Amino acid sequence: MSNLYVEVDDDALSAAASILGTTTKKDTVNAALREVSQRHRRLTALEELAAMGERGDFDILLDKDNYRR
Repeated sequence: MSNLYVEVDDDALSAAASILGTTTKKDTVNAALREVSQRHRRLTALEELAAMGERGDFDILLDKDNYRR
């Protein structure tokens, strides 16, 4: 864990704490950083799934004989 001293917008910090359900500044900043990285990972995965759908990778699932049982 790194020690980092920065000035932050108190209103933005308060809003983030309310959204994230955190109570301390440290927890709010750490939760916000985690949320940003997790959101990026989810968006990337969604884009990859959309590309697979566009390519027709899931078309085999439209035939019920190909479903796993």
